Amino acid sequence: MGRAGFNRLSGLATATLVLAAEAPDLDILWSFAGPVAGFAHHRGITHTFLGAPFMAALVTGLMGLVHRWMRRRGRNTIVPVRWRVLYLLALLGSLSHLLLDFTNNYGVRPFFPFNPRWYHWDIVFIVEPAILVALALGWIAPWFAGLIGGEIGARRQKLPGRIAASTALIAVAMVWWVRDYNHRKAVTLLNAGTYRDAAPMQVEANPYMLNPFHWLGVVETQDFRLWTWIRTRKWWTHRTMLRPFSSRRRHPQPWRRRGRGWGKPIWIGRHSR
Repeated sequence: MGRAGFNRLSGLATATLVLAAEAPDLDILWSFAGPVAGFAHHRGITHTFLGAPFMAALVTGLMGLVHRWMRRRGRNTIVPVRWRVLYLLALLGSLSHLLLDFTNNYGVRPFFPFNPRWYHWDIVFIVEPAILVALALGWIAPWFAGLIGGEIGARRQKLPGRIAASTALIAVAMVWWVRDYNHRKAVTLLNAGTYRDAAPMQVEANPYMLNPFHWLGVVETQDFRLWTWIRTRKWWTHRTMLRPFSSRRRHPQPWRRRGRGWGKPIWIGRHSR
């Protein structure tokens, strides 16, 4: 986002956006108190609308120290530093982290502690190579362009990379669009099916890495729950494979809910034999 144009609004804009986008993951420090504490506080207060302004203030304060250190050594930014703009950019960076976490099936609790409900879009795997490649190319492309421009004697830009960064952001949005379309289709297919002559009460489609046409469905009926692979391409829908969560076909495994509010419900059971 910095190279896409925000670095023209204030000095240190790109560094501020990068640090602010990573700042919510400071909750990883809870892991030093033990795995249970780390899991309980993961995507907690730092991943909320309430915590975002404080994350932005923390990053802006850090940038203030960096700016002071630069001035003592006689270094200046290409664009003057505008602190109000820099704080707003830090807030934008922190909120962008919430958006990215919202797109996967882990989700976030943006209204915590007033509302502990988890919100999740379920369209992107936690680590999505397609998005990583798009962002990496947007970062590397200006460097290659600079090498080529230096060889042919082209004029060097003070703030390069705007086109490449904008293209990368558009590519990320396209990945989201394709995955959202197929996610909606997968949910529709799951709701339209019957499972052991039972209608679904609640369904969920979870993403796989790379493949936007392949989803892991979780179906809940009045008497049992099961998971199924669902493929959203038209000629693949008849290949849906069902795996009921039960220890035996005649004697279903009792279900229990685990999580204690730390994340999305995890239904524990055994696959059928």
